[in-house]
Amino acid sequence: MIYFFQYYTVLIFILFSIFLSIILFLVSYLASSSYKNFEKLSSYECGFEPFDDVRTALNIQFYIVGILFLIFDLEIVFLLPWSVCAGNLGIFPFWLMIIFIVILTLGFIYEWKRIIDYYLVLNV
Repeated sequence: MIYFFQYYTVLIFILFSIFLSIILFLVSYLASSSYKNFEKLSSYECGFEPFDDVRTALNIQFYIVGILFLIFDLEIVFLLPWSVCAGNLGIFPFWLMIIFIVILTLGFIYEWKRIIDYYLVLNV
């Protein structure tokens, strides 16, 4: 019995999360409007019409931003294990991760600058 007593906290957490999920689902379902209009029923594909001539030139910027988001998101995942054991690693891994973060930040700033310049050229 003592062995199973240790898992009551996990059971309570699971039950609470299921209860909270059901409540949030019901509240969002009841609060949402069921009015259907053309915009809600139309399909959306990255800002351009999904059903068009297949030989039209697509704006590659949408796909580049999506791929870069995935790359930066996956690189940030490296920060979690490092932050958990950063106190036990020493000085070399600390500065190595600082260099990694600086390179990641510079790449992120560069990409935002390219996106802003791209949209400024389109709007001029």
